[in-house]
Amino acid sequence: MSVASQDTAIRTGRITRTLIYVVLILFALFYMLPLYVMLVNSVKPLSEITGGGMMNLPEEFTLEPWFKAWSSAQIGVEPTGLAPYFWNSIKMVVPAVAVSTVLGALNGYVLTKWRFKYDTILFGLMLFACFIPFQIVLIPMARMLGLMGLAGTTWGLALVHVVYGIGFTTLYFRNYYAVFPTELIRAAQIDGAGFFQIFWRILLPSSGPIAVVSIIWQFTNIWNDFLFGASFAGADSQPMTVALNNLVQASHGVKEYNVHFAGAILAATPTLLVYIVAGRYFVRGLMAGSVKG
Repeated sequence: MSVASQDTAIRTGRITRTLIYVVLILFALFYMLPLYVMLVNSVKPLSEITGGGMMNLPEEFTLEPWFKAWSSAQIGVEPTGLAPYFWNSIKMVVPAVAVSTVLGALNGYVLTKWRFKYDTILFGLMLFACFIPFQIVLIPMARMLGLMGLAGTTWGLALVHVVYGIGFTTLYFRNYYAVFPTELIRAAQIDGAGFFQIFWRILLPSSGPIAVVSIIWQFTNIWNDFLFGASFAGADSQPMTVALNNLVQASHGVKEYNVHFAGAILAATPTLLVYIVAGRYFVRGLMAGSVKG
């Protein structure tokens, strides 16, 4: 290839990369536009929003909408703000994520290292549960929660999410453990290690990448869930998403859009923080069990 041809190829490559970056930047700006609108309007007085300046930067900066959304917005009977519902979500999400992750790890361990007859059929049925629409399980779940005395409670909501999420966590851990060296398990058995010793001392310590995947997936799904919260939660156990909907859909008083925007950002902040802190490990964890060797 001549020097002129090489220079032409280099210039063409630079132009192509520049066009790609420009297009990507435009898409990113378009994608971030709703967040910009929410952030900007959450620090404005309501008068600036109703005056038609929704896209403008605030003339008067104020955090009053944030304080009101958190502590004094009218959501239910009392002006409690979103704070108690935030803690309801925390009390629901933490045990649900922990239990479903541990049970998924145990299921993956059994289905790969303690094989038994028809184990593939059992795994197929658990995998099938991942594709059952939420709406189909509402009545059976409501019936079971009533029989167990957990209807309208935070623990009942946590149980619902554990049951619905265990299929996903089992899938993740089963695929991850499938490429884990079985020889280590056999060696541990020869040394006298039992079922739970092998799990706690050998498999679980090496399960960090896939555990992060399971935690991020479960945390995001459970925190953002609205249907189960609206269907099974009582007045005192409603999660953040249901409370946010009640705040936005309130029919009394003036529509305080700045408070609504602040509340929406507060509701989205935990999942955003999870992805910022651990998001880079998500794809890494998924890929860790995809290739053997």
